[in-house]
Amino acid sequence: MVSTPAYPEGRHLLDGKTVLITAAAGTGIGFATAKRCIEEGARVAISDVHERRLAQAAENLSELAGERVLALRCDVTLESEVQALVAGAISSLGHIDVLINNAGLGGTAQLVEMSDEQWQRVIDVSLTGTFRVTRATLHHMLARGRGSIVNNASVLGWRAQPGQAHYAAAKAGVMAFTRCVAMEAASAGVRVNAVAPSLAAHEFLSKVAGAELLAELTSREAFGRAAEPWEVANVIVFLASDLASYMTGEIIAVSSQHP
Repeated sequence: MVSTPAYPEGRHLLDGKTVLITAAAGTGIGFATAKRCIEEGARVAISDVHERRLAQAAENLSELAGERVLALRCDVTLESEVQALVAGAISSLGHIDVLINNAGLGGTAQLVEMSDEQWQRVIDVSLTGTFRVTRATLHHMLARGRGSIVNNASVLGWRAQPGQAHYAAAKAGVMAFTRCVAMEAASAGVRVNAVAPSLAAHEFLSKVAGAELLAELTSREAFGRAAEPWEVANVIVFLASDLASYMTGEIIAVSSQHP
């Protein structure tokens, strides 16, 4: 197993930028991304559907930022809450330079046993939620003539895994959505890209994947370990930053997984 590299120092990649991140509570990619954005000089607003975890995340991030980090509860399946989230972020931050769509929902079910409700729930959070938050934010970005949107997809948008038909379909949809919106927004100077992680280790992962499956997935990784959430966040930060100024409609795999 290749050891985890040292945690990176900030390099001012997002100095002066304002960032809105969905599903940023807990210990996963969303929180790691919010932390990395602050370390790179951004002012951040976060959302999540879990109020207690959201409040704790905001408290931790505020200590790091040296100022209050805006936290707004948002269920991305509800249009009214999405509109309130975007309006609240604009009111607090003045504008939104970067949107990071991290909200997603997983689960495991064989297709012949999958209910309509299981299918629809994953699609509604992971794909339609990304659509709702993007649509609400894009109005603002198009009017300003600038902005960067980074969506969280998955390598399962390309690769097959039993029990993941709903999740894979949603994430493949996020990829296609990313490419189409990128073409629509390019003339206004708004970039839209996505990351596609394979396996990122955090405490909630075990709730949707058993130990045996996690061991199997880890064995497929060339480095012999899962990514740390901040390793995925690093790529998100890059895509959000001006270093990626000529990139739009791209899906970047954050993976050491072999076929």
